Amino acid sequence: MAPRWRGGAQALAVTLGILQCCGWLSAQTVRTSVGMMGRGPEQWPMFHERVKRGWVWNQFFVVEEYTGTEPLYVGKIHSDSDEGDGSIKYTISGEGAGTVFIIDEVTGDIHATERLDREEKTFYTLRAQARDRLTDAPLEPESEFVIKVQDINDSEPKFLEGPYIGSVAELSPIGTSVMKVMASDADDPTYGSSARIVYSVLEGERFFTVDQQTGVIRTAVADLDRETQDRYELVVKATDMAGQMGGLSGSTTVTIVITDVNDNPPRFPQKMYQFSVSEGAAVGTPIGRVIATDADMGENTDMSYLIKDEEGGELFRVSTDGDTQEAVITIKKPLDFENKRTHNVVVEAVNKHADPRFVDLGSFRDQTIVRVSVSDVDEPPIFIPPSGTIMEVQEDARLGALVGIVTAKDPDMDNVPVRFSIERSTDQEQIFNIDAVTGAITLGKILDRETAGWHNITVTVVEADNQSMASQTAVSIRILDVNDNPPELATPYEASICEDAKPGQLIHTISVVDRDEPQSGHRFYFTLAPEASNNRHFTLWDIKDNTAGIRTQRSGFNRQEQNVYLLPILVVDSGPPALSSTGTLTIHVCGCDTDGAIQSCNATAYVMSAALSPGALIALLVCILILIVLVLLILTLKRHRKGQLMSEDEEDMRDNVIKYNDEGGGEQDTQAYDMSALRSLYDFPEVKNSDSGPELHPVPQRIQNRVVGDGGPADFSVFKGYIRKKVEQADADLSVPPYDSFQTYAFEGSSSPALSLSSIRTLSTTSEQDFSYLSDWGPRFRQLAGYYAPAQPEEEGS
Repeated sequence: MAPRWRGGAQALAVTLGILQCCGWLSAQTVRTSVGMMGRGPEQWPMFHERVKRGWVWNQFFVVEEYTGTEPLYVGKIHSDSDEGDGSIKYTISGEGAGTVFIIDEVTGDIHATERLDREEKTFYTLRAQARDRLTDAPLEPESEFVIKVQDINDSEPKFLEGPYIGSVAELSPIGTSVMKVMASDADDPTYGSSARIVYSVLEGERFFTVDQQTGVIRTAVADLDRETQDRYELVVKATDMAGQMGGLSGSTTVTIVITDVNDNPPRFPQKMYQFSVSEGAAVGTPIGRVIATDADMGENTDMSYLIKDEEGGELFRVSTDGDTQEAVITIKKPLDFENKRTHNVVVEAVNKHADPRFVDLGSFRDQTIVRVSVSDVDEPPIFIPPSGTIMEVQEDARLGALVGIVTAKDPDMDNVPVRFSIERSTDQEQIFNIDAVTGAITLGKILDRETAGWHNITVTVVEADNQSMASQTAVSIRILDVNDNPPELATPYEASICEDAKPGQLIHTISVVDRDEPQSGHRFYFTLAPEASNNRHFTLWDIKDNTAGIRTQRSGFNRQEQNVYLLPILVVDSGPPALSSTGTLTIHVCGCDTDGAIQSCNATAYVMSAALSPGALIALLVCILILIVLVLLILTLKRHRKGQLMSEDEEDMRDNVIKYNDEGGGEQDTQAYDMSALRSLYDFPEVKNSDSGPELHPVPQRIQNRVVGDGGPADFSVFKGYIRKKVEQADADLSVPPYDSFQTYAFEGSSSPALSLSSIRTLSTTSEQDFSYLSDWGPRFRQLAGYYAPAQPEEEGS
């Protein structure tokens, strides 16, 4: 078939080329230059003339896929100026000129030398030129023409996006669109039916169909079940030529995945599960896991678990493990082997995401029974009641009195005896005792409710044969009150009344406090003490609300006669037994203004004038001025005396006099005087004698000039006389404290006849004064007394 078809195609191409060339011979056009074909364009005349068209062609057609051995004739170009003498040469240029297409220079015949493919290139654009063979000058302007490649059905349809993968939900109705496939054909869609494609299903047509024109794949059945088959492989074919005989075709594979819907309920693999747990397991302890299976997948398998029976819901709790979708059963309340040994718990599994479209398929839940066996363990004793005990006892109870009894037992089957004790860290004063066997709590010390109204102790119970099995409970003991404290006035009350107070005037209200707390409440009675029963100044009014008021009984109080009244008040409580106490109310008589406001409660202030007269003010000012003048006069005298002392100090040879308030302060104690000020006065350096004698300082020059003459010996008599005079004055002045002093005198040169001039060294044992009294002045004068004490014979001998 193919050789004959291609031979027919060759004959058709030649015929079409001849026919189209013949059809274009009669075409006319307007030219601007003809008649001088032999001259070049620059010699063409510049005038317009309507002549016949010189070219008799426009476009050519050539059939693709030519397989002949000879070049395929395409067409012929011809100029009306060609007289057939061979003087015109025809040439072509452009796409494929000289390679794909060749031209006969004399006849103008065009041939295709290669096999053309329209799917690769649909047309070729070329340019034709008629030239003078001798001069090669163009006889006509270059003209463009097109050679179109005519299509034949040589390309099969192709699925460029294949293979395809689509999805559809299970149980979808018939005709549900799944996906769309599309094939393409490289043939010319505008020529014939070569590119007209139809679709069909080669494999899987039982479950899916495909639209012939659009390629849309749809479901063909309504019972697609993912749990039965979760994917289907289809083969879809595309045929060109509209599916007619001889058309080409191509196929592709389509994979359709069936997605899940929640159409399956959860199911427990077993109808009963058994677990065992110790009765001592703590609350929250997991005892087992169960799981319900679901044929669905993804979130459609998410489920929740719950306990359906009431008994199981009280003792156990069930939760869902988000990773494994298991039901985790844990203990909600403590288990008791002695109470019940086996528990049957009904656990139900329910889908979280139920699909309302499939409710008619049945209930999307399932149940199973979880049997929990409780095993026995040795448990510590338990108190009855387990949450603590409150006891009461009178505060006046005797030693050894029974407060209450604590009860406990061993919860195990053996029911071994138990022993009681008090945790002494909660009863450090050992106020209570407990019987180890019976649990009876008794008093160990006398109680006082006012000191502690409650006592909280901890009682421990252990098994008699196993001390490690222990429990504790809190026992709160309330001390009941008895009336053992008398009432007292709340505060030391004080009141004030005006001198012009009227009879019956309420001047104060008093209240009392009582440390007791009777169950029926307080009730106090007020009355004046017997020693104040004959009182004619004040009365007591019992207000009946545990308070009392004090009223005046007469008028006309006088501060000068009596400014303070002490009123004894007797207060009695309601008992039993009734107790009483006496308190005192202090009432001050005060002076008041016309509005009744208290001005002063002092009796002395009453006789003083409320305001000063002008004469008194003048006298007060005169006194103040006199005091100011006296102060100024004293300051002036002190300054004048200070100036005299300063002038005397200029002639004073003493370096400094240092006072010490303690024994043996020595020369280094310079707290009394400023040594630097005295030293800077003369500015003489300190020197030391080569011997171990006292320090010597230079005498001021002006002093030396008085004592030392020109080359004469120094006369120190003036110094001796001055020093002797000062020492005698110090010894004779008994008003001066016996301060120790040390004076330094500076003389130039060595071997000075001046010795230590200390007042201590100056005095001899033959002094007329007796300094033995210094030893009686205390330890601070002990050292000074030693200096003045007469020398002992042994000391003189040494």
